[in-house]
Amino acid sequence: MTQNVTSAPLIGRTQELDRLLGVLERARAGEARAVLIAGDAGVGKTRLLDEVAARAARDGMTVLTGHCVDLGDVGLPYLPFTEVLGVLAGDPRFAPVLAAHPVVERMLGGAADTARDSRLRLFEGMAALLTDLADAAPLLLVLEDLHWADQSSRDLLRFLLSRGVLHRPSGGVAVLASYRADDLHRRHPLRPLLAELVRLPSVERLELRPLADAEVAQLVRALEERPLPDTTVRRIVERAEGNAFYAEELLAATDAEAGGVPSGLADVLLIRFEQLSDTAQQVLRTAAVAGRRVEHDLLRETVGIPEDELESALREAVGRQLLVPGDGDTYAFRHALAREAVYADLLPGERSRLHGAFARLLAARPRRAETAAERAHHYRESHDPAEALAASLEAADHAARVGAPAEELRHLETALDLWPSVDPSARPSGEGVDRVALTLRASSAAAHAGAAHRAVALTRSALAGLDQEADSELAARVRYTLAGNLLTVDNLSAAYAHSSEALALIPAEPPTATWVWAAATHVLVARQVGEKETALELAREALAVAERLGVTDAAADLLISVAVLEGTGRRSLEGRARLRQARELARASGNAPVEMRALFSLAVGAFEAGELEESLPWLTEGLDRARRAGLLSSAYPLEMRYLRLLVLYTLGRWDECLRSSAADADLLPALGRFTSGPAWYVSLARGDLSVADTAGALLKGPFDWMGTLVAGIVRTDAAALAGDAEAAVERMRATVTALTDETGALPDVTVRLAALALSAVADRAAGLRSAGDEDGALRWTETATQLVEAARESAGRGKERAPQGPEGMAWLARAEAEWARATSGPDVDAWAAAVAAFDYGDTYELARCRFRLAEALLTADRREEAATEARAVRETAERLGAAPLLERVEQLIRRGRLADAPADGTSPLTAREQDVLRLLAQGRTNRQIGEALFISGKTASVHVSNILAKLGAASRGEAVAIAYREGLIAPEHTSSG
Repeated sequence: MTQNVTSAPLIGRTQELDRLLGVLERARAGEARAVLIAGDAGVGKTRLLDEVAARAARDGMTVLTGHCVDLGDVGLPYLPFTEVLGVLAGDPRFAPVLAAHPVVERMLGGAADTARDSRLRLFEGMAALLTDLADAAPLLLVLEDLHWADQSSRDLLRFLLSRGVLHRPSGGVAVLASYRADDLHRRHPLRPLLAELVRLPSVERLELRPLADAEVAQLVRALEERPLPDTTVRRIVERAEGNAFYAEELLAATDAEAGGVPSGLADVLLIRFEQLSDTAQQVLRTAAVAGRRVEHDLLRETVGIPEDELESALREAVGRQLLVPGDGDTYAFRHALAREAVYADLLPGERSRLHGAFARLLAARPRRAETAAERAHHYRESHDPAEALAASLEAADHAARVGAPAEELRHLETALDLWPSVDPSARPSGEGVDRVALTLRASSAAAHAGAAHRAVALTRSALAGLDQEADSELAARVRYTLAGNLLTVDNLSAAYAHSSEALALIPAEPPTATWVWAAATHVLVARQVGEKETALELAREALAVAERLGVTDAAADLLISVAVLEGTGRRSLEGRARLRQARELARASGNAPVEMRALFSLAVGAFEAGELEESLPWLTEGLDRARRAGLLSSAYPLEMRYLRLLVLYTLGRWDECLRSSAADADLLPALGRFTSGPAWYVSLARGDLSVADTAGALLKGPFDWMGTLVAGIVRTDAAALAGDAEAAVERMRATVTALTDETGALPDVTVRLAALALSAVADRAAGLRSAGDEDGALRWTETATQLVEAARESAGRGKERAPQGPEGMAWLARAEAEWARATSGPDVDAWAAAVAAFDYGDTYELARCRFRLAEALLTADRREEAATEARAVRETAERLGAAPLLERVEQLIRRGRLADAPADGTSPLTAREQDVLRLLAQGRTNRQIGEALFISGKTASVHVSNILAKLGAASRGEAVAIAYREGLIAPEHTSSG
């Protein structure tokens, strides 16, 4: 297989690349080494070697590459080495060296003597040639695809590594040789050579593992210029199983083929299969129908051949590494795509017959719920829709019991697809087993799996399937379920229409549970469209009915709504007391979604009250409950995941925030990507402006309220940090427009977005004013006024709603201070108010405001106070790793001369600067200092610059000399012996 992957980005091979580059560095230092690089076909060996070779060439090494080629039983002797010699012969620079070894030149003409003494002279000549080349410049010899090497090439390689170039006294040589691990069957001639070579002290082995799923996804997106749907990327990742070549081939086929294995890839995958005996091929075809994994007994009964023939065929397939033995007397295909290729090669009739055999064998065994999905699959593929329908419903029931909503949805959708093709008399019967009820159940599974838009589509389908004589309670259930799903995707007007219809379909008297749930849903929707009084009145009425009927979970849901709607809502002590009561009721009823709503409301109530630490236990409990119920991808757990990361971010626990975000990011549904927002806030604060593009991907596809909010925050702040006032204002306004509801009420996040944009606007206005452009400054002050007015409206929220809590009011204080800076210059009182407002617990924003306060104090010539604030900012920025803020405060300290040495003779350096100084004295570079102290090289550079400024030094060496002279660091004593 030949693959051209040099144009593909190198992704996910950092450790392997560093290890090989280390081998090159040692070679350049005189230590000869060899690395045998193993990996399956297509895993990325060539791409890695290309990268290493390119870097070696850039560093002045001579790079020679030879390839082994599959020529069957008539391989050309010394082929990879003759390729190397051909390159040398074609380059005039190497003519003198090549001419000095005529015995080697004979290989180019294919006339190498095979006599033993001549062969030894040839081997010694090749070693001498490589040694002479290495004397001129360090040498990298790359040999690819050793699994195809001829015997002569293997012998020459053995000589070079055991007696030749790796044992020359001056080193200067690195040998990298690759081979396919999956091609090495038990009797492969390369096996004994590898076993011999890895025992040599100068030879090591490196195995290239499959890429992680996240790395394959990154590769796929990097290879395709156009945006790809998440479902397409996920499908490629699932099928590629970490193989870069497979991923590229699957990506190339996304437009041409729907499912199946691309023809070019199938040809590659079937090569090894076609080398098997006829019996082994028959066994593998049968196993392919069973699926990725098959039990030995089931395979034996289906294939129908004697046990000894089956075992021989299986041994052959395992030896060729097409199958691998598994636990519990099972066999599995080494790679899923190999199984797909074999399966696709079956004739249609053969495929149907084998599926039927598997279905009947499984059905004849004692019924197990966990095999229902297998039976459903085999029945469907053998064209038995009635049995497939029954098994699909059984599989859906099992998935629901074990908390697997995505799998439940898949089985229910299969059942719905089969429903029309099954005769009514053969369909399962019973309560809740009709097309509308199944569709409604599927919509619920979709919602729990985080597929909100799919949930809406399914509920609309259920609504369309209602006939004129439909039961009014079922009709109401469909409508209020649709309303709830529409609320999740922020279609408020349609949600309100459907919840109103649902409530109208059922009379309040006599009271029923269906009316209670219809009312509970209408309360949620009415609150969202601004009808707070209507919502509160209905909530109280329905709560009384729910309590009278004993519908505990509905009572809990309504109690949550009452707590949110009354007074100052969930942030008040009374509101949170009601929420705790609702949590207990929901837990007692066993309704996990309502319990999670209560826990989320408790957490966000504490957050809105500025009690950040108090919110974390509620979030932990809520996420644990969601995990036990298999509902981590549903709406409230996703909100809780975001809020937990936000609390960690706000408290300044940034590394914990990043770890938590990365822990399960790959498991999130498409609509859950917004939950990574706080981790992006951390990256942004640490200087990575590229996360603005990452967050921008949230704006693609169907509208998502939280995704739009997160993208707006990241992209607005990124523009502000980059000094792009125009982009900051445009992004802020676009986000507010997108999030403004149908009543015209501004979203709460407006105040934060306005404050972020105002920081860039104030910078621009101040810059123009200092340059004497008063007209330009005036235009930006007008913009600043528009932004602060939006902030005031959002935070105050008019007469209908209570003002925002501590977070919102803190952002308003910052917006007011930025507005003052834009219109008239730094205002000490305004920034002092902002500092006081953020003191509720937002570590980073508090530091940003203290930085501006320090600026204002310095402008007012209140130097000691300014120095105090600046030192506090520097300490926080260092602790958080907020490099941009650290750099700005260091500049302020230098510019304002706020770091004069203290009168008591103590060190003018901070503790971190002392650490940096000690490493500086050891001759470390900025990058090495950063690695030692777990900070970025850029942050280390800021520290070094600050040390030079404080010590009045013009160079790093002078700073160290001053530090020794003034006793800031002590000389390090070393001992030898």
